[in-house]
Amino acid sequence: MNQTMADPTVDQVESWLKAMVDRRVAVVGDAMLDVYVCGSVIRISPEAPIPVLNVEREEILLGGAANVAKCLVALGAQVELCCVVGEDIDADVFFAEANNIGIGTKNCVVDATRSTTRKTRVVARNQQVIRLDREVSTALSPSVAASMTQNVETAIKWADAVVLSDYSKGVLSDRLCRLAIDQFNGQPLLVDPNKLPWSRFRGATMIKPNQGEAEAFFGSSIQNATDASICASKIAQDLDIQNVLVTRGPAGMTLAAGGPARQTQARSSTAVHFAGRPRDLVDVTGAGDLVAAMLILALAANVDVADAAWIANVAAGIQVGKFGAATVTGQEIVHCLAATSPECKSKLLSKRAVAEFASDLRSRGKKVAFTNGCFDLLHVGHVSYLQRSRSLADALIVGLNSDFSVRRLKGCGRPVQHEADRAHILSSLACVDAVVLFDEDTPLELIKSVRPDLLTKGADYEVPQNVVGWDVVQQWGGHVELVELIQGRSTTELLGKASGNSG
Repeated sequence: MNQTMADPTVDQVESWLKAMVDRRVAVVGDAMLDVYVCGSVIRISPEAPIPVLNVEREEILLGGAANVAKCLVALGAQVELCCVVGEDIDADVFFAEANNIGIGTKNCVVDATRSTTRKTRVVARNQQVIRLDREVSTALSPSVAASMTQNVETAIKWADAVVLSDYSKGVLSDRLCRLAIDQFNGQPLLVDPNKLPWSRFRGATMIKPNQGEAEAFFGSSIQNATDASICASKIAQDLDIQNVLVTRGPAGMTLAAGGPARQTQARSSTAVHFAGRPRDLVDVTGAGDLVAAMLILALAANVDVADAAWIANVAAGIQVGKFGAATVTGQEIVHCLAATSPECKSKLLSKRAVAEFASDLRSRGKKVAFTNGCFDLLHVGHVSYLQRSRSLADALIVGLNSDFSVRRLKGCGRPVQHEADRAHILSSLACVDAVVLFDEDTPLELIKSVRPDLLTKGADYEVPQNVVGWDVVQQWGGHVELVELIQGRSTTELLGKASGNSG
């Protein structure tokens, strides 16, 4: 029998998200690079009856187990990744990207006999045309397997929780899985499985198959939530696993319990079904990785397993509304829940909502200003700058670098304050009318969406042409204003003084 659960309050969700920050998670499994070649098709090739893609941009992202790690970092976790890459240029790119966003890679192993797995997706206007895979899926050599074993032992001693991320590329051998599960007994360990058999995952805290994977185990199709609950219960009982979450895309998720009690417990032995949260579906790539990351991080923060599944379902609904293997932040989850909360919370908007906010202001003849930054330790220099920016327009929108973005730009020691706190503080200022988080290195796409009349930056930029987005703002008749800064006031100087005084 399936049951439903009442939605938690936004305050509860915020408390869970804060408890997840800085939890330590070891991610073990098959990592790869996801490459996107994007453009538009305007003609058919004269050489063959195939479309010609006019390439507009290329992106190289972390994929597989590394995407789980990336999702964890975006949610505020500390992450150690245990995987195998080749001794090639792709591995150099892989390590550079991982280290750039704060994923620990000292427990990764380089295997000169393998290539780094790369999946290249050719995309025309958000529609995948073809995928090209370069990979080796054979078992690891004895020497590489021995190195992986040693590294996994090290990582799980450090971790609060473990994810086994299986993409059937040879990393998660029977021996390695048994080592991780046996040594991490009694603590949260989640398996994101792939191909059968799954006997090597016996005794894990939780397993998260998608519908196709669950059907392969079940030996029958899953038509509805009742079928899913029966299947989940069978998996739990057959594999001696306490919690099973079957993800079914737009149809939602079903959670069932069945094995011996470990650290977490479902609210009852009755299966719980979580309906899909309707959003504009853009791309399902990476949604399973995000669910795995959200689940394990919630369990690491001692969130009840049913609540962990609930918030993972919310996060998945947000993620599939983005293109590619995108991450989701805690503040996006809070905003998605449409909290009727204090004024400072109501100022935090999604990217879509902030674009609509700006459009509405312009339609009423109002002038919109936009600025952006990390605003890590808000000081008098920041406040003065924001007040001056607001005085030049009828409303000020502040683009705030997410924690994920700040780490990439300023290193693993930053930000000092979590994005939720930075957004809350900014929102409390009377001179700020809206705050929007962004993960990218620059706010260019956000600027294009908001279409501000005025773009402000500090006078240290010297000339408007040094400001990201100056040209696109000029295209619609806007301009850049360089605002004078108070000398001797900066976050770096404050951190330097604090460090000096502490010694």
